[in-house]
Amino acid sequence: MRLSPGDKILQRTIYILLTLLAVIMLYPFWNSLVISFNQGSDTALGGVTLWPRVFTFENYYIVFQDKRLLNSFWVTILRTLCGTVLSVFFTALLAYGMSKKALLFRKHYMVFFIVTMFFSGGLIPTYMLIRSLGMLDTFWVLVIPGIISVYNMIVIRTFFAALPEGLEESAKIDGCSNYGIFFKIVIPVSGPVLATIALFTAVGHWNDWFTGAIYITTDHLLPIQTLLRQIMNSNIMTDIASSNAIALDHMNRNRTITTKSLTMATMMIATIPIILTYPFLQKYFVKGVLIGSLKE
Repeated sequence: MRLSPGDKILQRTIYILLTLLAVIMLYPFWNSLVISFNQGSDTALGGVTLWPRVFTFENYYIVFQDKRLLNSFWVTILRTLCGTVLSVFFTALLAYGMSKKALLFRKHYMVFFIVTMFFSGGLIPTYMLIRSLGMLDTFWVLVIPGIISVYNMIVIRTFFAALPEGLEESAKIDGCSNYGIFFKIVIPVSGPVLATIALFTAVGHWNDWFTGAIYITTDHLLPIQTLLRQIMNSNIMTDIASSNAIALDHMNRNRTITTKSLTMATMMIATIPIILTYPFLQKYFVKGVLIGSLKE
């Protein structure tokens, strides 16, 4: 389609504004990455913006000597995997039932679910509930309390409701049960929306620091984001040096390391893995959100 001069100007203006917005949003992350690869004492002099001035890996070397970080990293990976799989499965199972018009009291159930999106019992009652269930200071407190998301359920339910009824009818004629229909027909054709919800859920689990800060007191169960928060609120150099003799010896021999450079390196280690998952799920992202939120 041929664009008029006015449309071309508008299009170029939009491109320029979006480019500037992208640069503004990406620059803080890029600068943090640059500082993490720059010598700490050189960073303290200022002027390190787009490229490392004195490139080094020593910040990452010191951080990886901290056994707490590696342990928290694996806890977060395990939590993200278990939490995402369980959450997507049970949320999809609930959404499948709620997508059936023949379900008794279906509207009442939806009102009940939607109310929970706006109102909760509060932090203290929730803490007391978690304690009464025996989940305090356990791995499962990071997974089970958030296993169902009402918002995600509504998105998946809308997608399921839009599937052709003929798919299920033909399966029932062939003697397929409801569970068979769900696992053999509905799930395989729901890849885009389930991948999108899985991405939302995985990012939520990876970035969550609050659950660990409230319910976890044992160091070996702390998620990486909770540990990162503790590190940034304390003296990271003292903490790492006190927990590892190799790191202490390296820091004594290399006076170029600073708290800021170590903090940036720790932040990159906690951030980059979840960012790397986006390219693998990007093709499902827009399609899944649109299909799951619109109904003909």
